[in-house]
Amino acid sequence: MSFIRLSLLASILFTLVSCSTVQPPVQPVVVPPPTPVPVTPGKPSISPGDLPSLPRTEINPALRPVTFAALPGWKDDDQREALPAFLSSCVVMIRRPNWKPACTAAANLDGNDENAVRQFFERYFQPYGVSNADGSLYGTVTGYYEPLLQGSRKRGGKYQTPLHRAPDDILTIDLVSVFPELKGQRVRGRLVGNKVLAYPSRGELTQSNALLGKEIVWVDDPIDAFFLQVQGSGRVQLDDGKEQVRIAYADQNGHPYKSIGRYLIDKGELTLDQASAQGIKAWLKANPKRQQELLNANPSYVFFKEEKVNDPSIGPKGALGVPLTPQRSIAVDPQFIQLGAPVFLVATLPASKTPLRRLVMAQDTGSAIKNPVRADYFWGFGAEAGEQAGRMKQRGEMWVLLPK
Repeated sequence: MSFIRLSLLASILFTLVSCSTVQPPVQPVVVPPPTPVPVTPGKPSISPGDLPSLPRTEINPALRPVTFAALPGWKDDDQREALPAFLSSCVVMIRRPNWKPACTAAANLDGNDENAVRQFFERYFQPYGVSNADGSLYGTVTGYYEPLLQGSRKRGGKYQTPLHRAPDDILTIDLVSVFPELKGQRVRGRLVGNKVLAYPSRGELTQSNALLGKEIVWVDDPIDAFFLQVQGSGRVQLDDGKEQVRIAYADQNGHPYKSIGRYLIDKGELTLDQASAQGIKAWLKANPKRQQELLNANPSYVFFKEEKVNDPSIGPKGALGVPLTPQRSIAVDPQFIQLGAPVFLVATLPASKTPLRRLVMAQDTGSAIKNPVRADYFWGFGAEAGEQAGRMKQRGEMWVLLPK
């Protein structure tokens, strides 16, 4: 490719980037010196010898090595419950040389021996405390789940809201060959003549015939369809009463995710405490004429693909390509947390002060999951999981475990 053509491509792509989800190059994260570990009343204090003493890791400046003794509640968690999720990650991770010893050893573990499982993680892994760009150690932990919607193969009656497969004209462009500093960043657009333009927003797509013929199923509730896009995947019970299908994430239109809860807060319609999934749904039902205004405040639009539900007990696949495990899988920002890695999460249960301290696996991503200390906790399938996920917006800390 000539220099002129390369320059032209760069110009076109950067014009597209300004309209899409690509983030600017990650700025170096300043890691503060080790801070004293807070002591929880009723818990034994941590001695100075247990505090971080190793140099800052070169793997990722957001990570600082610590000892397992620095993980609050590490020994209170039953890691046997996390082992199946870890073995699921190993289906992918065992292909990487530095992960192979741990994955091989895990396959031969006695999964019923709590001490053996805990000693396995302590033997094969080094924990790293995760910090944000400003040096803070705390971030937000939200929840998500796999919902069940009611739908039909054909439009008619109450089934008026389509779920779409990815259109043929959407382009996914990896810029790393032209701009190495944008490794892992992709933009989406479409080719119009000899120009690459941003793909239409949610409002533009839903108010046109752009997706005509791309319907997978029709569902009975536009609000449930919107929240399905936020969750990323779900199941649809078809009106024949027999078939249940999984609607899995396939692609996205390239526009940044914007919270409709934040939109309502900024408009003075809801308070911060009211802006849960339940609160937003209640507002929508009370203001049906403003439904499109609110939904279109999020320009992001998700496309799906259909999958069979062969085993209802198995969760949807996350970004790692393996099924998610209820309450043992999380979504993370892969710029900072390696997909597939175990993460020790310290937070509280939804809308409470009850501690949530457990080993989970980074097996998914999400357009709203940005920054190092940021997690989306997978609750599982169904209404009860949805109730918990919708109320979850907790303060949390994270420690990622990487192979020694």
